[in-house]
Amino acid sequence: MAIVTGKQYMQRIDKLNNEVWIKGERVKEKLSEHPAFSGILNSKAALYDLQHNPEMAELLTRTDDTKNDLFNFAFEQPTTKEELRKRRIATQFWARKSGGTIGRSPDYINTAIMTLGSSHSFFNEPFSKNIQHIFEHAKKKDLSFTHTFINPQVNRSPHYLEFSNENENIIAAKIIKETKEGIIIHGARLLATQGGLTDEILVLPVGGNQADPSYAYAFAIPSNTPGLKFLCRESYADTATSKYDHPLTTQFDEVDSVVVFDHVLVPWERVFLYQDLTAVGKIYTEPSVNIMLLFQAVCRQVVKTEFLLGLSESLATTIAITDYQHVQEKISEVIIALEIMQSLLYTAESEAKSNRFGTMVPHAKPLMVASSYYQKTYPRLVEILHLLGASGFISLPTEKDFNSEIGKDLEQYLQAKNAPAKERVKLFRLAWDLTMSSFGSRQTQYERFFFGDPVRLSSSLYQSYDKTAFTQQVTAMLNQNPTEKN
Repeated sequence: MAIVTGKQYMQRIDKLNNEVWIKGERVKEKLSEHPAFSGILNSKAALYDLQHNPEMAELLTRTDDTKNDLFNFAFEQPTTKEELRKRRIATQFWARKSGGTIGRSPDYINTAIMTLGSSHSFFNEPFSKNIQHIFEHAKKKDLSFTHTFINPQVNRSPHYLEFSNENENIIAAKIIKETKEGIIIHGARLLATQGGLTDEILVLPVGGNQADPSYAYAFAIPSNTPGLKFLCRESYADTATSKYDHPLTTQFDEVDSVVVFDHVLVPWERVFLYQDLTAVGKIYTEPSVNIMLLFQAVCRQVVKTEFLLGLSESLATTIAITDYQHVQEKISEVIIALEIMQSLLYTAESEAKSNRFGTMVPHAKPLMVASSYYQKTYPRLVEILHLLGASGFISLPTEKDFNSEIGKDLEQYLQAKNAPAKERVKLFRLAWDLTMSSFGSRQTQYERFFFGDPVRLSSSLYQSYDKTAFTQQVTAMLNQNPTEKN
């Protein structure tokens, strides 16, 4: 059986003894017991446990006909629209367990592994066999992955290229040596969300330095590979006081990290792209990796918008402001955003077509529109919650306050029309945690830049969108013969 339980997943992560650094110290205890990581690891473990629920098995697992083994739905190559539909439903089922706040649930990068493995013929030999083996191994073991494809932000001017052959001056991770055993990578990459908290890391090509083949590589290696270090940002969960006070932070703070490759040996069998500049330019598009990841992401963003709508309505109902037209207008904005995102998602799914590798790929344009739209819309949805809650978000007491001798005062003076004080504050703290806490601020920034720079993504949409038919309509209108007056 290929599917793991939550307990097996956490035991496996603890056993890896990955080199994870936080607050200037290397984590020495089990990651599953560290206050910075225990919340997200337990939340992911709960997702894995759902695979073993008999009522959920048909939705979350698939059967390998050749081996009669079960495997996670994300590892299934969808070859029909029905399989794509089932994938959406499973993705959204998992996403609803966190209100869409876990951006890197296991199915995200597993989708990339599946897409690359199913498109193995895109790669030259022996790399084609390597990615096929990486995919099959991940599927069999129900592995989890983080990933990185961003260089450090050293110089973002348009013409900057880093060229350095001196190890002490290398910044962006690059190939510095080739051996019989594999390639040596040295340098750093950015933004590995859940870095060190997964079984393996997927490393994909990054834009820039396209003229230098030492930056052209792709591979997947275990997270405990010697020389691999994960330098984590400060944890929001580490300082959270309780689940009542920080209901989302305590469970879903994923912790982002800088990945350092200190002369890391990547075995040849783990490399699936090597110094092939042509493949670097096509790896995201031809195998449809970008579109399959966008499909997963938009599925999650729809769920997150559902959650925002539910929060907005619950908050407004609790303090009895739903009769005001300006409140109805604001909540209607959330409804409109939800309906737009759902419509774009369903359109992409219904207009899916099979690519040359046999993968049923959703229509790209609706997903590209959804991605650009949500980058600009999510901050507005957050603002709507701020406007609805107003000063109610400013002076929120804690759980300890309610359990102290001032609890009676709080119960008297913080009650709402439709909820006692403690329940009202619990709801407000949930909305506050999503939108105003450190965790919430990170959520807004995450969605604002999800899948890349908003300007570049909009530019990509503009350049790829065929506008010919519409300009021809204008030309035809201009060339019409004027009708004679009677």
